[in-house]
Amino acid sequence: MKITGYRSLSTVHDWGRITGDVNGVMNGNTTTVPVLIIETDEGLEGVGLGAHVDIARVFPAIEGEDPRSVVALYDRMLDWVFKAGHSGATFGTIGAVDMALWDLKAKAAGEPLWRMLGARERFVPGYASGLEFGLADDELAGLYERFADRGFKAGKLKGGRDLDRDLPRLEIMRDVFSRNSKRPAIMFDVNESWNHAQATRFVSAIEEHMDLTWVEEPLRRWDAAGMAALRGKVRAAIASGENLTGLEQYRPLLDARALDIVQVGNVWGVTHFLRVAAVAHSHDLPVSPVAYNCNPVAHAAAAVPNLLTHEVQDLNFPVGLDVDQQFEDGGIVLGDRPGLGIVVDESKMVPFDTAPINLPASGPHIRPERAALRLVAEPDVIDDSLAAMLRPAQ
Repeated sequence: MKITGYRSLSTVHDWGRITGDVNGVMNGNTTTVPVLIIETDEGLEGVGLGAHVDIARVFPAIEGEDPRSVVALYDRMLDWVFKAGHSGATFGTIGAVDMALWDLKAKAAGEPLWRMLGARERFVPGYASGLEFGLADDELAGLYERFADRGFKAGKLKGGRDLDRDLPRLEIMRDVFSRNSKRPAIMFDVNESWNHAQATRFVSAIEEHMDLTWVEEPLRRWDAAGMAALRGKVRAAIASGENLTGLEQYRPLLDARALDIVQVGNVWGVTHFLRVAAVAHSHDLPVSPVAYNCNPVAHAAAAVPNLLTHEVQDLNFPVGLDVDQQFEDGGIVLGDRPGLGIVVDESKMVPFDTAPINLPASGPHIRPERAALRLVAEPDVIDDSLAAMLRPAQ
């Protein structure tokens, strides 16, 4: 079997709600989902998800190769771009290709990827994370009620700008998941919006009222010394890593003992996740994938010995993607369809290079100018566009 070509497609995910975090909120209820199809001379095709804007640069590294050599091809792609560096968009492209190659390898074996990777169970424990920063309190409660209906016992809140707003919302989430557990796991994600002093004060204030299972990305992703110091000042575990691209970026954090939970982004691919999980395991640390559409890394998560939990952001899938997964008993139940279990209906998609990309000038993808530089965290200093969205109706 040889790799012969690729197709770049685009669809959308309809969340049925606005999504965002402390850095900003998306306009509208839909987000773009890039889909990459890797073609072979035997007609078998692999599906990869995530932005792959560097595909023309990366594809020559795998063209004509046997897709079943996926681990070797992953390293070949890294080697192919080593002069300019593999981080950022290039690493995302490699991740999308890597997913598609693993999908092909498992399809060629006639097995779901979780089984081919050696997992014993198809169930992946999860936590609810609805990207709900822009929702009103009643909407937040309704969203997490739907997750609780599927057995979830844990949830993550986006926040970090206004304690008077965040604390009641954390309590709402705790009360919802108390249906399923006397002590639900409650996480708090601030998306790198604090400096060290702000992180200490904010988390300590929350912990006067309730326990946090972890605080996520309290400082900039590279601040090993800061997160290591913060670990000694708060009870909550420190979680980070979703934006790190390559093992070399984890090394300073692990050497500094800066993390309690090692996170990995789904968009960086299966091989990256497996390698980070192994390194975390060597440090006796749990690993937790950060979700993306269709949760492709859940297959690999089922196969590692140190999985803690997998983020679940929505209970539905993007337009045109039929995914062999269920959400039950507070987690992801992977199916028996070969590969990643994703069937693509291309009639519902457009070419990726001509698709309108929903990236407005503000939103969770852009770091605000005054992030970590605000003297006080009150609603009146929140960015004007966000303040208007969150202001109660008159």
